[in-house]
Amino acid sequence: MKNKFIYVVAVVAAAVIVLNACRHEILNPSNGGSGSGGTGGGGGTPPAVSNCSPDTVYFVNSIMPIIASNCTMSGCHDNITHADGVDLTTYTKIVRYVVPGNAANSKLYKEIIKTGSGRMPPPPMAPLTAAQIALVQKWINQGAKNNNCVGSCDTATFTYTAAIKPIMTGKCVGCHNPNNLGGNIDLSTHAAVKVTALNGKLYGSVAHLTGYSPMPKNSAKLSDCEIRQIQKWITAGSQNN
Repeated sequence: MKNKFIYVVAVVAAAVIVLNACRHEILNPSNGGSGSGGTGGGGGTPPAVSNCSPDTVYFVNSIMPIIASNCTMSGCHDNITHADGVDLTTYTKIVRYVVPGNAANSKLYKEIIKTGSGRMPPPPMAPLTAAQIALVQKWINQGAKNNNCVGSCDTATFTYTAAIKPIMTGKCVGCHNPNNLGGNIDLSTHAAVKVTALNGKLYGSVAHLTGYSPMPKNSAKLSDCEIRQIQKWITAGSQNN
């Protein structure tokens, strides 16, 4: 009986050790990992305000696309792999690593400004640009809100340079480039985008048509205007214009 009791105690102790070892996420004490409480609401996509303020950084429009394109690919911080115990696929999970109003003390910001082999995204992926880092910093300092707006978009503009390339660069290239060929698809150049446009995968994915993988992955669907721009560009011959 005594030996059996000792065995049970040992098993329980081992289980506690294993459970604690699996808790890799360092939650910010200011929000307890809740993603609410002064940060603009919960984890769902918030309703879009009618106009974008040029002085405000919006999570849905700017921050989530940066993180989705550079951090949540398969093998990294997606909801399946969650490398190092970190999942960055939703607002609620992202703000666990943020101190609203204080970028300098936020783990998310500290990781993206690192240099060398320890930076995020890790080599051979390209580092975030200075402009992207500045957006993340400004968003955090503005309170890290879960906000959304209807940006300026004109379906009459659908050239590659003015419309398609900015969409690809901001919301697709992070997951679809020569160093990270998600789905074996490259969207980093006009020639590569044209291949995907002509085989139907580009429009099928961004329009979330049946039979296609919805894109962007782990981020909000493109706006109706952006999808229409892509459709019109493809219909016009997918030119490098």
